Amino acid sequence: MSTPAPAALVLECDEVCTFVTRHTRPLWIWLAMNRHSRRIVGCFMGARDEVGAFGLWESLPTPYLDARCHTDGLAAYKSVVFGGLHVIGGTQHIERFNATLRLRVAHLVRRSLSFSRKQAHLELLIWMFIHRYNASLR
Repeated sequence: MSTPAPAALVLECDEVCTFVTRHTRPLWIWLAMNRHSRRIVGCFMGARDEVGAFGLWESLPTPYLDARCHTDGLAAYKSVVFGGLHVIGGTQHIERFNATLRLRVAHLVRRSLSFSRKQAHLELLIWMFIHRYNASLR
């Protein structure tokens, strides 16, 4: 499958919070979605700060580094997405994916009911879900 020309690429980026080991240790799942294909093209798990935004940016394939990026306005994105490529708002598709992720992955359901005991298991679970989701879009 070929990647569209860089000028046509548009990303939607967002984060989802969950907990590891106990409810006092948050872990943020950073996601980037290709707006046109609806595929998840980048994922990083870490803190909700500039380091997390940079981790998401490093997880993106090279063609997406020059894509226009829609975010929720979190200041951390400004450290990796510059100038006219950064657009605040227009994240409805990634927000819908986040709702689907929370619905289908039991570890993300609700803060008061569920969390992961080991980060490695949560990462494996999230990656498996993303790969299955991307494969279902073919």
